[in-house]
Amino acid sequence: MSCCVDILKKSKSLHLDECEAIAIQKKITTVRITDSEIAEIKQNHEDSVAVRVIHEKKIMSGRLSGNEENFLEKILESKSFVQPKSFWKSLPFPSKITSINRIYDSKLASISGTSAIDIANDMINSATHKNITRISGSLNIVSEHFHIMNTNDIDYSDDSTFISGTINADSEVSNLPVSGIGAISSRTLKSFSAYDVGNDALKMCVDSINPKRVESDLYDIIFEPYAFGELLAFVFSANFNLKTYSEKRSCFSDKLRRTISNENFNLIDDPHSPDGIGSKSFDDEGIPTSPQFLIKSGILTGLFSDSFEAFKRGSSSSGNAARPGSPMGRSSQPLPLPLPHNLKVPNGSTSKNEIIQETRKGLLIGRLWYTYPVNPEQGDFSCTARSGIRIIENGKIVSPAKSVRIVHNLKSMLKNIISVGNDSKNILQWSSLPSITPTVKVGAVKVTPL
Repeated sequence: MSCCVDILKKSKSLHLDECEAIAIQKKITTVRITDSEIAEIKQNHEDSVAVRVIHEKKIMSGRLSGNEENFLEKILESKSFVQPKSFWKSLPFPSKITSINRIYDSKLASISGTSAIDIANDMINSATHKNITRISGSLNIVSEHFHIMNTNDIDYSDDSTFISGTINADSEVSNLPVSGIGAISSRTLKSFSAYDVGNDALKMCVDSINPKRVESDLYDIIFEPYAFGELLAFVFSANFNLKTYSEKRSCFSDKLRRTISNENFNLIDDPHSPDGIGSKSFDDEGIPTSPQFLIKSGILTGLFSDSFEAFKRGSSSSGNAARPGSPMGRSSQPLPLPLPHNLKVPNGSTSKNEIIQETRKGLLIGRLWYTYPVNPEQGDFSCTARSGIRIIENGKIVSPAKSVRIVHNLKSMLKNIISVGNDSKNILQWSSLPSITPTVKVGAVKVTPL
């Protein structure tokens, strides 16, 4: 994009130490579903530019709107108010990057509003059932072109596509309202099934009708992918951030290279996973990405960072600089922040049905709500399961269950992981981090009925 070239030329004429220019062109198609029908479709086009300047160790930034004259000069007006960052080394230099399969689909990039409506209608139709009272949800399709340049000769660009569909099905046919969710996110149209989105919501909802009370006790909890993905995004992720870890705000601080979980559990940040929502060949500073274990065979082996946080702590970036966009993809956020790309739990060798059959007293949980850390430094967290809960007795599902609350501890949870399924899925909670996870069973979890 010529705007990036022009900005770097201007930075050199101003004799700035370093300059980084980000440009993004984005097309977003959104279909909103309310009361079992399509309520709205809209298509937005975004074209934005952001700049980061480092001069005399002072870091300044801004976002360009339109053809502003003297844009860099305006950014430099804040120079006298900015404290130098003595630890700063430099913006990245060019390096070899790895291409990744199935992160761009020309069919998604050129999809029409009519085709998007057809997909959304297929989602609605597959969720329709005599016991379903109401259907809601959304379909988001994003295509983008991202370009990054800096004064150290970084000049990278890529094209990305995303599709994400969600259906919520509600039922009021019994004395207690219940619901179900279906959600699929992918990078290609071929990997997306509108039928499965609606049918998954239908099945979870209908199977939750006439739930029974769960007594307060310890249970083996089988978290299906959508539920465990929520834990990865809202409970796990921050603990592996180099900044959080170094500031003693991670429940794993001072435990690098020590055992923190069951030895059969692994957790990877995998930016090279084909079709992964967060997959990319270079991060949002232009540093090549690579998969890294955060937990390997139960041992804490990795932390993620961008350049700023890494330099501050005397290390090198892990290639996790992010400028997250909404509803998916990147943005022209002037300053990046460290985030994982795809938090991935590798598949185990056991099917979900086999995990259920091996469970004497447990709960199968399909979705979670209100998941958040309570005491992050200690690993305490809280979450609620309201629908999509099944009571398991002696290896069989015997009944749907009423709402329960789980107040638990991440350190304890990791040490009590019993088995990992082989049904891995892309999971993307609303405005959250992408993950790739199968069903995971955890033992000795205290459950309280609501």
